[in-house]
This record gives sequence, structure tokens and C-alpha cells, in this order.
Amino acid sequence: MRRIDTTVPHPARVWDYWLGGTDNYPSDREIGDLIVRVMPGLPIIARAERQFIGRVVRFLAGRAKIDQFLDVGTGNPTVNNTHEVAQRVNPAAKIVYVDNDPIVLIHARAMLRGTPEGRTDYIDADLRDPEPILQAATDTLCFARPIGLMLMGVLDFVTDDTLAHDALGVLVDALPPGSYVGIAHSVVSPEMDLAAAAWNASGATAIRLRTPEQVAAMFDGLQLLPPGVVSLPQWHPEPGTDYTDRQVWQYGGVAYKP
Repeated sequence: MRRIDTTVPHPARVWDYWLGGTDNYPSDREIGDLIVRVMPGLPIIARAERQFIGRVVRFLAGRAKIDQFLDVGTGNPTVNNTHEVAQRVNPAAKIVYVDNDPIVLIHARAMLRGTPEGRTDYIDADLRDPEPILQAATDTLCFARPIGLMLMGVLDFVTDDTLAHDALGVLVDALPPGSYVGIAHSVVSPEMDLAAAAWNASGATAIRLRTPEQVAAMFDGLQLLPPGVVSLPQWHPEPGTDYTDRQVWQYGGVAYKP
């Protein structure tokens, strides 16, 4: 079993701290507070991403009739997780979560319980090595039917552009026609540049900001749905969607695999 090192901040646990969660440690809170001093609006990005995930899953499970989800880069369990949103729409939905932090997986296995009709499973794996993800996911998901691939705030931590595109390509190539891909990614801005520099100086898993155009390029070969790659609150806002009146430096979109 891998040793859990709580002295090094981890993205999932820092994100949990910004969302008001309790599954974090002093190292996570220390860097979280430091980054908020540099960029006070950072917790807004965390909340906007959580709302974006909910809207994407509702769209996929509802209008798109997707009943299988592969959520890579799960993060610590919080409210309105992928399986909760999907199974409210379709109680028989199946979800596989993937993360490489053993603390995240311990909490996930303890807390993320799906409906009796559906299924929720967890894989200890790293996006940068996608083949084991696909092999393990076949225990739960049927790759002969459409799947919703969720990559929310995880490609940021694959700093090598070639590796990020290659890993994403392996996952997308394995999806059957009719599948969808949802991506959220932090983008460059003066404020985010400062926050990323503080994060990378902490010794935590390094982050790589990309431009909106670079994020859009991750959907190459797929049919990007309107409104394209946009600031997260601008993607199909619903009544109650926060921050639609401001720029949020986390962009995202959803694409269809024909």
C-alpha cells in the first residue's frame, strides 16, 4: 500500500479546503491560504467548477441519455458528486471514479454510495498512465455503449503538453461513438499566473496553465458543443448558477464523439 504523505499539499485536498470541506491537512490549508492571499478569487473557481460539473452531468444523463461515466481526477467527495447528479436523473447510472491520492480513495470508498439500481466504483490510477484506467474501468463500464468522460481540473496537472494530449487521446480513442467528453481547465491570466507560481513553489504536484485556445485544442477530432470552450459559468447557466456576471479563470466545454 502506498504511504500517505500529509506533509505535501495535494490538489484534491486543497480544493476540498476551498470548498469548505474537512478532508484536508495543515499542509493543504497552508498553501490554500497562501494562494488565496495572492488571488482572493480562487475559491470562486472551485465553486464554479463544482457547479459546472453538475450542469454537465445533468445534461449528459438527461438530454444526452448517457448512463455511464468515467470521472478521472475525482477529488475529495463533496456535495453533488458525479454519481449523485447522474443517479438523480437515472438511478441505474454507473460511475467509475479515478484518482491517484490514497486519501481521496479512502474517503471515496467510505462516502460515495450510489443507488441500489446503479453502481459506483473507484480506481487508484494516474491520468498520465491511461491504459490501467481503461483496463480497470471495464469491470464496471461497457465500452460498447456511449460513456461520459469527465476530466475536471485534472489535465492542469499534466504539465507536459505532449503527455497531456497523448493520455487524453488514449482515453478518447477507447470511447465508443456517441460518447461525450467534458473538460475543465485553469487558464492563463495575470492573477492565475501568480497563483500557479505560488502553488508550484510549494513542492506540490506542479500545475500548468493553458490558454483557452489550448484547452479548445484538447477537443480536436470531436464535435465541440455550443457555446464552445468558455468561462465555466457561461456554459449553459441555470437558474441559481453563480458568477455569471464575472470572468472566472477556469474554462471548459463538452464535446461529442461521432
